Amino acid sequence: MSSVYDIQPSSKQAEDTFDSSLSRYTIDNLSLFDFRTAPNLAVRSLGRVSTESIRDITFSVFLEGPPSQFVGGKPQLDAPHIPQVPSILALDMDQPCTIRSFHGRLLLLFVPRALVEKSFPDAASLHGRWVHATTPLTRLLIEHLVALKRQIVGLSKEEAHHSFLTAVELLVAAFSRQAGLSGNSRAAVRAAVYGQVRRYVETHLHDPDLSPDSVLASLHLSRASVYRIFEHEGGLAAYIRSRRLRMAADELVRFPHMEVQDIAAGLGFNDASSFTRAFRRAFDIAPRDLHEYAPLLQRENASRERFT
Repeated sequence: MSSVYDIQPSSKQAEDTFDSSLSRYTIDNLSLFDFRTAPNLAVRSLGRVSTESIRDITFSVFLEGPPSQFVGGKPQLDAPHIPQVPSILALDMDQPCTIRSFHGRLLLLFVPRALVEKSFPDAASLHGRWVHATTPLTRLLIEHLVALKRQIVGLSKEEAHHSFLTAVELLVAAFSRQAGLSGNSRAAVRAAVYGQVRRYVETHLHDPDLSPDSVLASLHLSRASVYRIFEHEGGLAAYIRSRRLRMAADELVRFPHMEVQDIAAGLGFNDASSFTRAFRRAFDIAPRDLHEYAPLLQRENASRERFT
């Protein structure tokens, strides 16, 4: 997993006794891992995200032991408690994250972003979402994945590929239902509006006039309905700010010869100190530090690509 995460033992004692095993099954651009792991910390840093081309969505299905803790883009001590039932965590490999794992077993699927977005319009918003095996759909999904892992060696390529796609459909259906984006005509409208707003925001990140008001006015949408759809993101204003910060991180690495303040201003951050504080809160690194590390990050990524 070092091609995706930097894996660290959870303590010095764990470093001396760390043990883990995995099996990997890959068909075309779909991969399934079966992990048994000791306590560890898996970190996907902003530097890696900004220099690598991996944009898959992953689904971790925790079968034995306590589920891992998703602690956001940087380590925290107060991650929320997750009930000890079979649970599924979705993560976007195009966003930084830190995962604290315990003794246990999990199945991990890597799914191409485009495949997920055929049914879930904004795959980025899946990052950090959970579903738990408390409904018939999620229990069916977990049974299907366990059976796929058990039988995959004996399946033909066509049978295995079909079974993989069925698993992806069930996963996306479960998360769509949890997000209120499936199940009836109202949910279909929510999904359509979600995609419409997301596309508008992405194409206007460098527009100095981009704001919740400009989005609502341009798309003729009501404030209340859009806020409900983006509630998971903290509202539309928070979503816009988050996407601009993420774009700033990419540009700080891609354009090491541009001034930090020029990149920030181009994305609507006209106050340098406010931008620095917001960036540090989001990514636990100052924008100037990331900018200075950019050449090193690019060299490290080129080196990883040569050996993977």
